[in-house]
Parts: sequence; structure tokens; C-alpha cells
Amino acid sequence: MSEKEQEPREDENKEKQSRMNVSRRGFLKGVGTGAVSVALTGVPLVLPPDAADAAEALAAGVKESTVRLNVNGAAYRVKVKSHWTLLEVLRREMALTGSKKICDRGSCGACTVLMDGKPIYACSRLAIEMDGKTITTIEGLADGETPHPIQSAFMQNDGFQCGFCTSGFIMSTKGLLDKNPRPNSDEIKEALSGNICRCSAYRKILASAKAATQKG
Repeated sequence: MSEKEQEPREDENKEKQSRMNVSRRGFLKGVGTGAVSVALTGVPLVLPPDAADAAEALAAGVKESTVRLNVNGAAYRVKVKSHWTLLEVLRREMALTGSKKICDRGSCGACTVLMDGKPIYACSRLAIEMDGKTITTIEGLADGETPHPIQSAFMQNDGFQCGFCTSGFIMSTKGLLDKNPRPNSDEIKEALSGNICRCSAYRKILASAKAATQKG
């Protein structure tokens, strides 16, 4: 076979390969975006070619629901969107700002609250999942003007510096002491290991938590 007869075939193969690559990329892109839409809204979404139209279509798929919550002893019925977190509802809808929004990805513990007595990161739980749950925030600990014994222990032992992480540490301590009123040092460290103090006041935080065990 001559070189002239081979050239068109090679060009044809290159063109075919190029079309395959393009369609592969388009397919993967479409599948990835569709998977995200299903995860966020529960509704499969066929995206239009324009990115702005796609964003509008995704936003339109977000659902609303009314959830029943018991927060710090009070009953609430709150209308929430399916992508709102518990932290957003507490801070924005209920004005309970003691739970801090810092990392917003479940790694620092500043947003810790109690859900049915168990410490959780409020920034990492969807509000729509909380229907029927009992939530306790830092605002629910004091008895009027009288601080909770754990709060008193943190104040008396200087268990804070800037204060942004303090409510999270106190709520994690509360969750521990409700379950185990007399924890040892290792158990306290384990319970507080999910909370971060950027001021590095850990020595006084641990001393505060240990002092709280003696107040129960």
C-alpha cells in the first residue's frame, strides 16, 4: 500500500479519536453535575447548556419544609430550605448566636450543640433532619442570671481567651458529664478532642472541665 493511501486513514483515525475524547468529557461533566443536583435536591436535573440557566434550575429544585424542634425547652415550628444547616437556623432564624460559625465544615467544634443529649456539629447537620429533635445550645444552660456549673468552672479557671471556641467546649463538656459525671483526665481529653482552640488555651480548658466534674 502506498503512503498516499495511508495518510487519509491516519487523519480519519485522529479525527475519530478527537470526537471520542470530546464526547467523553461532555458525558463525564454531565454525569457529575447531575449527581450533585440529585444529592442536593433529590430531583434529577437535566441541565441547559448555559451555566447561568443551570444555576437557576438548580436553585429552583431546592425544597422547603416545616420542622418541629424543641430548642432549650421551647417548642418551635420553623420553615426551612433543604440545604439550610441547623447552625444557620439557630443563628439566623432563632437569633441563638452562642453557637459560632467559624470553619463551617465540621472540623473546629465551635458550633457544638446537644441533639437529644449528644454533642454534634451544628454546621454539619441539615435542619430538615432535625424534625422532632431536642436541641440544647449554650443559651439553654444558665438558670436565668445564674450560670450553669460548667460555665462557672470555665470562668473561675480562665478556660477561654478570645472566647470564640468556648461555647463549643462547654457544650462538649456538658455532653460528657451528662453521660459520665466523674470522667478521668483521659476521658475528658477524648470528649474534647473534636474541639479546637486557636488561642491554645488547652491547659486551662482541661482544668475547667475537670473542675466542672467536682461541681456535679
